[in-house]
Amino acid sequence: MTYSFDLAAYLRRIGYQAPVQPDLATLRALVAAHVAAIPFENLDPLLRVPVVIELEAIERKLVHAGRGGYCFEQNHLLRAALSAIGYEVTGLIARVLWGRDEDAITAQSHMLLRVDLAGESWLVDVGFGGQTLTGALKLEADTVQPSAHEPYRLLHADGVWRMQTLVRDTWGTLYRFDLQPRYPVDYVVANHYTSTYPESHFLHMLVVARSLPGRRLNLRNRDFVIHHLGGESVRRTLQNVAEIRDVLQREFSIRLPEHPELDQRLDALPFPE
Repeated sequence: MTYSFDLAAYLRRIGYQAPVQPDLATLRALVAAHVAAIPFENLDPLLRVPVVIELEAIERKLVHAGRGGYCFEQNHLLRAALSAIGYEVTGLIARVLWGRDEDAITAQSHMLLRVDLAGESWLVDVGFGGQTLTGALKLEADTVQPSAHEPYRLLHADGVWRMQTLVRDTWGTLYRFDLQPRYPVDYVVANHYTSTYPESHFLHMLVVARSLPGRRLNLRNRDFVIHHLGGESVRRTLQNVAEIRDVLQREFSIRLPEHPELDQRLDALPFPE
C-alpha cells in the first residue's frame, strides 16, 4: 500500500479548524497551533529507542500516538503539512550555538525550514525546544521581529545567518546556518548523530518543552519551569517518578510510551544542583 500523508489528521492533532491556504496568516497560525499541541521531547533517545525520520513513522508517532519529538521529527512533519497545503518549502540545517561561544564549531544537528511565499522568504522552526520560534521570521537581516513570545532577529555576514532571540534583555544566538537546500540523507546522518552519539545530551537528560499562548513550559530532567510572558517564572523540582509522569502527561499532553525501562530512566534523572 502506498503511503499518503494525512493532512486532515495533522490538522486535528494541532486543533486547527480554520480553512487552510498557502498564505502568511495561515503559516503563522499553523506554527502557533503546532508548538502548542505537539511538545518537543526526547524520550526515545533517552530510552535508546531509534528515532526514525521517515515521514510515515513520524506521522504515526506525533500525530496518531500522542507523542512529541525533536527537530528532525517536528520540522519534517510541518514540512509535509505545508507542502500538502501548497507552500514552497525548503529544508535547511544549522549548527546549534545556544549556550555556547559565538565562534564554536558544532555539528550540523538542527533542522529548520525556509518557506518562499509571494516573492518573500520566511523561516519557520517548530523544533528548538524551550526557545522554539512560535511564528514565521522574514529572511531579513538586522530587523527585530516579534513573535507570539520573545522577539527574534537574524544577523547575516559572508553567507552565514544567525538566528537570535531576546531573553531577559540579552540577545542570544540559537544557531547559525546557510541557505543551501539539504537532501534527505543529510538529515538521516544528522539524526543518527544526534540520537546515538554517546556524547549527545539527548541520551543522558530529559528535555521537554511546549509553547502555549502567554507562556512556555520547560522540563530539564526534574526541573519544571513555567515561563510567563512578561511575568515571573514558576519553578518546581519533581521529586519522584510519579510526579515526572504526571507533568509529562498533564502539562505536556504526552501519551507515554509503554517501555519496560521508562520508570527506571525517569528515576535516574538527576536533581538540580
